[in-house]
Amino acid sequence: MTIKTIIFLLIILGSLLLFGYNVRKLISYLKIGKPENRSGNFSQRLRNVINVAFGQTKLLREPLAGIMHFLIFWGFLVLLLAILESIGEGLYSGFDFSFLGGMYIYLTALQDLFGLLVIGSVLFALFRRFIIRPKRLEVTGHAQFDATFILGIILLIMVSMFCQNAAQFAKCHCTIYMGRFVSIQLAGLFSGLSFEQQNTYYEIFWWLHVLFVLGLMNYLPYSKHLHILSSIPNVYLAKLENRGSIKNLNLGDETATKFGASDVEDLTWKQLLDGYTCTECGRCTAACPANITGKPLSPKKIIVDIRHRLLEKAPLIVNRQSSIVNNESKSEADKVINKHLIDNYITEDELWACTTCMACVQECPVQIEHIDSIVDMRRYLVLNESRFPKEMQVVFQNLERNFTPWAFSHSTRADWAEGLNIPLMANKKEVDVLFWVGCAGSYDERYKKVTKAFSKLMQIAGIDFAILGTEEKCNGDPARRAGNEYLTQILINDNVATMGKYKFKKIITTCPHCFNIMKNEYPQFGGKYEVVHHTDFIMGLINSGKLKLTKEKKAKITYHDSCYLGRYNEIYDAPRKAINAIPGVKTVEMKRSGDKGFCCGAGGARMFMEETIGKRVNHERTEEALALNPDVIGTACPFCMTMMTDGVKDKEATEKVQVKDIAELVLEAVEA
Repeated sequence: MTIKTIIFLLIILGSLLLFGYNVRKLISYLKIGKPENRSGNFSQRLRNVINVAFGQTKLLREPLAGIMHFLIFWGFLVLLLAILESIGEGLYSGFDFSFLGGMYIYLTALQDLFGLLVIGSVLFALFRRFIIRPKRLEVTGHAQFDATFILGIILLIMVSMFCQNAAQFAKCHCTIYMGRFVSIQLAGLFSGLSFEQQNTYYEIFWWLHVLFVLGLMNYLPYSKHLHILSSIPNVYLAKLENRGSIKNLNLGDETATKFGASDVEDLTWKQLLDGYTCTECGRCTAACPANITGKPLSPKKIIVDIRHRLLEKAPLIVNRQSSIVNNESKSEADKVINKHLIDNYITEDELWACTTCMACVQECPVQIEHIDSIVDMRRYLVLNESRFPKEMQVVFQNLERNFTPWAFSHSTRADWAEGLNIPLMANKKEVDVLFWVGCAGSYDERYKKVTKAFSKLMQIAGIDFAILGTEEKCNGDPARRAGNEYLTQILINDNVATMGKYKFKKIITTCPHCFNIMKNEYPQFGGKYEVVHHTDFIMGLINSGKLKLTKEKKAKITYHDSCYLGRYNEIYDAPRKAINAIPGVKTVEMKRSGDKGFCCGAGGARMFMEETIGKRVNHERTEEALALNPDVIGTACPFCMTMMTDGVKDKEATEKVQVKDIAELVLEAVEA
């Protein structure tokens, strides 16, 4: 065994031990979080890894940056064999994979090709970061150094690989290396040197290449590029059920000293893993309607703060459990431990600015679940400290007394249906369709017109339906998204008990918030129903011929996507198909539409809070719609209708533009 081999073995062993120690340490920190079951459904999880992690589908939503990252990611996968070859050379002189026979030449050609592509991608990344400077990459200090350092190391790994291979080819001209078309061109740099000099250069670049690789590996646990190690596991462990659903909170736990999350140990290990996995790419913040309109919320900052707090607090907890913390350092440790994620890292204004639109989750390339953590922190503020915006005090009181967010009498909940010959479930007991009207559909003067229009469509189509009337209560969504889980569970349990008295095949609702919580969160309380949004139901009636759209409407219509219908439940086509089924209409799409749609600003209980910071979210969205000069802005949600209608009024465009629900538009075109 040569001295080179011995030294190399010691370096490899030391690097692996250091890397293993750091990884185990990071895993031990996750264990301070609460348990959460993310096992099961291996096949679906594997498909997610293939599509999101290896296919880079989320990154490719932004094509230029996505392709750049795709090439770097796949470049390292392809070049992994080249790295292993270099390591093998350190253990056995002259080692290579030439035993693969004729395939080896293609392998080396592929390695050179991807090496070249990686260099080009890294140079573009540096150019983009320092010259183009997109807003989401405007960082300074350690974050900027960290990103630049990693890109620099990757560049040096590629350059040292090419120089190592070039020197190797120059000294031997072996035909097995003929596939290395880039390295062969570089071999001319060493052609005029003696064999000993060529071999010396080969050794120098070989050592540099190996040390850069090992250095990068051991730097990752200390870097924001830790996501290189954690992103694939995080994607594999991502939520498989409806990704926008909020998990149940066990309020009957007598051992609990608090509910919600005030610090990192109150979050689950998966939420802490999200912190490790954040790439700090800023895609979430760039898509956040609150951030875009000048609010203090940055989804990226929320997740990064979780990571920073975990790395600050977890070592002290783990060391204390191991009896490592001595008396002298105990007081200093207590100061750190007694801080909180909320207030010391994350402010109330940040948490309450969130509209829960899920644009951050949609755009995240590594499947981070920002909203779960935000809602858990809201839960802590509401349930433990009664800290919430003053407007929510009135909302909570109304929900308790009137079972609606507004100060309307519960006894008037079914007044909208007077004279319309709409039956009550209490009278019919069994129907095909239970029409869940919702609070807005029952009380809001503008949205009652939508409720009546949809009821008229069902009557025209001959649907056997009924409503609960005064037996219906708020679905619980505003309370749950605002963190008041206690009130949420009262409302949900009451509604489940009420519906349990009757027989129906499906629930239809015009409100995406009712639709989402009843479809995806009521099962947590035993309420398992087939829930359909009215746009899907209307399209079914059109396709079956039960609704015939014969009246022409000469209008340019742009459709505004509801976040809770679109990103939460992936219903994008039905509303558009319903509009396009109307004779004579012309449809135009806003720039931010579909799964990139921009929030109206009313989700996450923001409907009931004032906007006192920055630009109003609905103004931002309304301006985008008005820029298309439409005759009608189509909506499929009562909150969206309110926000867009207010936006049109504020922009003094009511004489030119109407805001209408899909049900109203279809009814206008239906043959009665």
